[in-house]
Amino acid sequence: MWLTLGADPRVVSVCSAAQRLVQENRPCHLVWDPLSGDLAQLLPIVRAGCALGTPEDIEYAPDKLPHRQPGVNREGRLCVQIGVLSSPREPFTSYQMLGLSEILTWLDSWQIPRRWPAGAPAPFRAAARARSRALWALGGHFGASQVPDCESVGPGGIDIDQIASADTIAPDLPLPEPALASAAPIRLGPRSGHELQAAPSFSAAAV
Repeated sequence: MWLTLGADPRVVSVCSAAQRLVQENRPCHLVWDPLSGDLAQLLPIVRAGCALGTPEDIEYAPDKLPHRQPGVNREGRLCVQIGVLSSPREPFTSYQMLGLSEILTWLDSWQIPRRWPAGAPAPFRAAARARSRALWALGGHFGASQVPDCESVGPGGIDIDQIASADTIAPDLPLPEPALASAAPIRLGPRSGHELQAAPSFSAAAV
């Protein structure tokens, strides 16, 4: 599931965005800069992400603006949250999207089908579309704006064909290092049990 963090990748780094999300107890699984290709993994894929349903703004102050996390974060299957340094107003598929094939190879290794059951996410401020639980149950790729019981509006009018058809890379990448305390950029390895984890105290995800 693709969501935007309301951050400009020309101004905000992956490290600073990842650290902010961890500090505010709302980490997603990956933070990605489509301009540089930098990645940070905050949670193992088998744990629940917490960014879905929170305001799409890296400057959000949790003590001033409460949020409600939708139950789909913990439904009985993988729910991978990819936080993109971008804004719903400026679709990230207009960037060069360095590192996209690496992310897709990783998702492919977990047998996440490369399809978009709900079609393309709606452009920013376009008429709201129904969030279908029937489509959600099919699995695949979704924008946060398409997730049932979720108030997120991103990622905006992205070009899903660019994502679905992106070339993948050879699955022989080095495994991540065993720690991510400083949310440093990483390279994802193939499917394995050696996932990075920055916040081990978060509740277990459904798989």
